[in-house]
Amino acid sequence: MDVRPIEDGVVREFGGSGERVNLSYGAYLHLDELLSAQHPVSRPEHHDELLFIVQHQTSELWFKLVLHELRAVRDRLRADDVRPALKGLARVKHIQHQLTEQWSVLATLTPSEYAEFRRFLGTSSGFQSFQYRAVEFVLGNKNAEMLDVFAHDAAARTMLRTLLEEPTVYDEFLHHLHRDGHAVPAEVLNRDVTQPYTFTPDLVPVFRHIYEHSHQYWEAYETCEELVDLEENFQLWRFRHVKTVERTIGAAPGTGGSSGVGFLRRALNLTFFPELLAVRTEIQA
Repeated sequence: MDVRPIEDGVVREFGGSGERVNLSYGAYLHLDELLSAQHPVSRPEHHDELLFIVQHQTSELWFKLVLHELRAVRDRLRADDVRPALKGLARVKHIQHQLTEQWSVLATLTPSEYAEFRRFLGTSSGFQSFQYRAVEFVLGNKNAEMLDVFAHDAAARTMLRTLLEEPTVYDEFLHHLHRDGHAVPAEVLNRDVTQPYTFTPDLVPVFRHIYEHSHQYWEAYETCEELVDLEENFQLWRFRHVKTVERTIGAAPGTGGSSGVGFLRRALNLTFFPELLAVRTEIQA
């Protein structure tokens, strides 16, 4: 087999000081910290626990990026800067695909393999992911009661409290539509943003007008469809979550005290942008 020689220009020496610092890949990404952050708790250590840890750690990294992007989308909509907001939503959609596909990796963990180390997890549970809750908050599924789950984590609780009290992505989109001349109901514009978003029938005609005159309101129309894509992707992620848990633990309760699959399945009925789904029926009428 031919050996590909390393080119002369490839940097081989790293470190240094002042203006002569050569930053390495590992140093830039803090790989020493990242790759040493997996600490299996099973004794003796079970082979498949590393898969379980990596699956959830990488999901948390993706959630961090989703939250970063959605906050930026919200800020851009507030500034009526729609095109960069659409770019951000498109990026979130690609991240969602990655998150959904990850379930297929965890699904290779069989019930008997998981049972070997599940008891060592104690009361820890994905239900306690504050970043997942933060993503739901910024999209409109707010629940002040969730803050009690994070009473032990001041930073997480503060983040959720802030997002609870701030407008959502959908709130900012509706305010943008109002500033753009659309007849968004006052009850929507003046709603208590600490509460979960609820369906407003009088908003549906606004979206019907946008959809039926898409050539005139193209940016608004495209944003509507991007939000519907995001909602659908979120539901697909939830569904894959349910099915993966079901094939791994069946009807057993969750480690964090939830009922397990039954609790997760009820989340499939949640929706972030109800009027964007309802308008489809109206258009067909």
